[in-house]
Parts: sequence; structure tokens; C-alpha cells
Amino acid sequence: MKFLSSELAYLLREREARQNLKALSRYVALLTGIILAYSVIFHLLMLREGQEHSWITGFYWTLTVMSTLGFGDITFHTDLGRAFSILVLLSGLVLLLIVLPFVFIRLFYAPWLEAQLHLRAPRELREDVRGHVILTRWDTIARGLRERLSHLGIPCTVIEPDPTAAVELHADGISVICGDVDNVETYQAARAGSARLVFTNLEDAANTNVIVTVRERFPDVMLAALAEHQDAVDILQLAGATHVIPLKHQLGEQLASRVDVGMAMTQVVGRFEDLLIAEFPVHNTQLVGRTIRDTKLREVTGINIIATWEAGQLLPGHPDTVLSSYSVPVLVGTQEQFDELDAMFTIYEPNENPVLVLGGGKVGCAAVAALKARGVSVHAIERDASLRDELARLADRVFIGDASDRKLMTEAGIANAPSVVLSTADDATNIFLAVYCRQLNPDARIISRITEARNRDAVHRAGADSVLSYSTLGAQSVEALARGHDTVLIGEGIDIFVEEVPASLYGTTLGKSRIGARTGLNVITVRSADSTAANPGADTVLPEGAELVMLGTPEQRETFRKTFA
Repeated sequence: MKFLSSELAYLLREREARQNLKALSRYVALLTGIILAYSVIFHLLMLREGQEHSWITGFYWTLTVMSTLGFGDITFHTDLGRAFSILVLLSGLVLLLIVLPFVFIRLFYAPWLEAQLHLRAPRELREDVRGHVILTRWDTIARGLRERLSHLGIPCTVIEPDPTAAVELHADGISVICGDVDNVETYQAARAGSARLVFTNLEDAANTNVIVTVRERFPDVMLAALAEHQDAVDILQLAGATHVIPLKHQLGEQLASRVDVGMAMTQVVGRFEDLLIAEFPVHNTQLVGRTIRDTKLREVTGINIIATWEAGQLLPGHPDTVLSSYSVPVLVGTQEQFDELDAMFTIYEPNENPVLVLGGGKVGCAAVAALKARGVSVHAIERDASLRDELARLADRVFIGDASDRKLMTEAGIANAPSVVLSTADDATNIFLAVYCRQLNPDARIISRITEARNRDAVHRAGADSVLSYSTLGAQSVEALARGHDTVLIGEGIDIFVEEVPASLYGTTLGKSRIGARTGLNVITVRSADSTAANPGADTVLPEGAELVMLGTPEQRETFRKTFA
């Protein structure tokens, strides 16, 4: 009864609901008036035929005829009476059996169900919630971010204006607050004052509104915003954003950083504390055919090969792993060590042919700009002719047409291109282009963008060597802000994890622990209260209370937890 009274109270508070109830009341009054009028006419006609009935009988006859029940116990004997019966029957079909159910459902039942959903949608967080992350929209980035934060024990709450959607999210076990994203009361209910981070992932104009709204009441909370356009970065910062993430621009730069062109050089793809993480394509160098042990890079430069990319898969950097022409080792070291490695390979003849960028949207333009900043020649292919002028200011040559046109691709230089960047916003298109480009140039390094992380394996199977997703980069960027460190994007599905040394490994050396062999994870740092061993060797001891910084997949992390629990 208490819940029913709350629903009725909500209906009476809502203006539209009140108007609906008034309209329903008017219809019920009209229907009642017609029934009473028919009852009076029934009496008059019955008296004309010499029959006398009570007023209750007249009301009873009218309802049985209008509802088509027609018991037949009371009938007219004249044509006039039968004509009146037909009129009552037809009007009853329309007013009682057709209009009344529709009006009742539309004006009362549907608003009542909406009131139920509205009242069941969570309206505020518990007062003891602290250190959580608040999201303004549930999308692919939010899904990936929630999964990442859950592994770290950081709660995550979504703001959802639609009560129906909020109830569905709540039913799925997702912490949600129903409220408008531009209402300061919503953030008060979400405990924004004690939040670790507020992340607004809407459009640029809506993000600006959210930032101003939050800053009005919570001037000290960390506030990160997604920027759709590069020009919006300054506006969002002026509005009060602590951090602005131009995600599409960053994705284009990340794609460009994986391009293999020119001299064999290390390409830094991430930083973790004092360590740099880089990729080094060994194509056309003396390292091809050697094992990681035989390269002696650690002895000569201090650089550690922690893993290698092989056909889109990140494999542990075992000393006996043989580097093929298409291997891309993942290195950990310092900038000075990488510079020394680059100097060792300046003698090799580079492939100076233009890189192809397929897709001239925001991500494609960012990739082209990043490549040109490195002095790389770039040819861009775009279907939309309206983007020609913008691309022409960045790329060396622009080809307007469909990338599936073999003549166009040949003219653009696919046969000799050292690398191809697939930057279209459609995953299916990128998968198709990966197969097509691999057929036209088996030796090219193909770097592909995807939107949904679930398509990672498909585009790898299609022929892409390196894959980065929009949603993963967004989730990793926000997670890095929440944890207070730099974004590290090694590859799609690959992450950096920090785990305490399990009790079963106290005092054991890293080599004897066989963490890499048993789980596939690569240990890049061993941190303790007294010291930090970056790029640790096999003889590094794992002390009690230390932390392991490891590179791998979430599945490998779970294997580590189960193996050394």
C-alpha cells in the first residue's frame, strides 16, 4: 500500500499525468452520461410498448447491450425499439470495447507503469560511498572502464536520465543514478563531492554543460571530459575540466606510432613511471632469424625484450624465441637506451614509399598529421569528396574513391607501401580492407582501428598486424586518470597490471618463479618499499610486500591469481 500511494503521489505531481487523468475523467463522465441517457430512453420506449421496468432494470439493459452480452431476458417488440437496440449496441462497441480500453491504457495504465519504473530507479548513492568514478553515459567506453575499475576495487556509477534504462541497468547489477546530467542535484545524489573522478562522455556541447554544472557545486573534484573535436579542447578546459581527452585525435596518433616506415627505429607506445615501452620492427635487419638471447640487446644496450607481436598475437619474450621478418618485439627501457639501439640500425636501407591511410575522418586526419610530423610521406584515400580539402592540407596526395577499387589502390601505391593504416569508423569495413590489403601487399604492416573491442580477433584474422580500439583507448585513458599514472596502450587486449607478490613466491627469484612460463605475463618492474627493480633480471629476488608490474591480458592476470593464490 505504501508503494501504491507513492506511485499515485508521483502521478499527481507530474503535470502530464494530471492532464491525462483529467482527460480520462472527462471521457468517463461522457460515457456515464450516455449510459444514463440510454436508460431514460429505454424507459420511454418500454412505456410506449406497454412494458414497465424499474430504473435499475433500464441501467442493467443498457450495459448488457452496450457490452454485447445480450442476455435476451428483456427485449423490445416494435421496430422502433429494435432500432434503438441497434444504436445502443453499435455505440457500445465503439465507446466500451474500442475507445475505453485505449483511453484507459494511454491515459492511466501506461503512466502508472512509468511511475512504477520511475520510483524503482535508484535516485541516490549510499552516504558511505567514497572514491568512486561517476560516468554521464553508458556506452562502449563506460562498459570497458567499469570492467577495468572493478578489478581495482574502484566502484563506478552511471547517471541515466531515462528511468526505464536506469531500471534495466540496475537489474543488470550496474550502479546507476536516475537523474538529469545537467542538474546539480543529480551529482549531489551521486556523492560527487567524495568521488575520485567525474567523467563526462557526451557530445562537446553537453560536456561543457555538465562541467559547468559540476563545478558550480563541487569545485575540487577531478573532472575529465571527452572531446569530439580538437577545437573543443580549449573550451572544455576553460569550462573547468581538469583533463580533456581528444580521443579520436589520440587514436589517430596511436595508430601512426605503430607504422613501420623509413629506418628501423624504436617507436615509443607508452610510458609507465620511469620506463618507456616501445615496439621495434625487425624487418630487413640483422635480427631476423636470431633468438632473443642471440640478439644480446640486453647485454649491449640494457634494453629488455619482454614480448613479441606475431601475426597479431603478443607472445612472451622467451630467450629461445626466434624473431621472424614480421616479428615486432616489445621493448622496455629508457630513452637513452632506445637512442643507442636506433643508432645501431641506421645502416639498413629503409622503405621510403608512402604510407597509405584509408579513411579521412578525424582519426584518419590525426594519423596523417602524426606521420607527417615524423617526416613520413603519406597517401590518403577517402570516399567522401567533401573531405578532400582538409586531407590535402595534410597528406602528400589524396585519392577520392572507394578503397575496394583495385585501380585506385594501385595508383595510390599499395604494392610498395611499407604500412597501411585502416582508420574508417566501421569495423566491418576495416575487416574487409585488412583482407584486401593483405592480398595486394603481403609484406605491408597493417594497422587497423576498431570501434568495438569484440572485433579484435576478427580483424587480426583478416590480416591486421596491430589493432587499437576506440573504446579500449578511452577506457584506458580514464582508468589512468583515476589511478594517477600515464596511459599505456600496448595493443588491443594487452594491459599493464600491478599485483602484490604472492606469499608462495616470497624470497624466490624471478627466474625460479616461472611467472612468464606459467601465466604468459611479462614482469617489467619489481617494486618494494626499499627499491624498484626496473627491467628485472632472472636473479631478481621477490621480497615480501613487493609489487609486480606485469604486461599481459586480463585472462593471463586471472591465471596468475589462480596459480599463485
